[in-house]
Amino acid sequence: MDIIFIEGLTVPTTIGYFDWEKQIKQPLIFDLQMGTDIRAAAAGDELAKTLDYAQISVAIAEFANAKVVDLLETLAENLASHLMERFDIKWLSLKISKPEAVKEANAVGVIIERGVRT
Repeated sequence: MDIIFIEGLTVPTTIGYFDWEKQIKQPLIFDLQMGTDIRAAAAGDELAKTLDYAQISVAIAEFANAKVVDLLETLAENLASHLMERFDIKWLSLKISKPEAVKEANAVGVIIERGVRT
């Protein structure tokens, strides 16, 4: 298995449990690893035969802003399902960090892994 990754994708969005959080945008940082096989893309130097990280980055930002949710857990689960279906990803590891959530911490967040890593 080969891995295509996106690190440090910062997306301002509305997320949070508290009423005041629903009134502002907060940055979320997305780190994503996606399992794939890059050999076909590499053999023909063809973007269409691989996971396009630019297109996936746009999809993450759009999804994060499409529907306000309270929990990072909800966003992570729904986003993972969306990306796996839309881009035919067999395995992914998704980390979402919320850097401004706890003053004493650099960031808090969630990491999930979905699919089968082969």
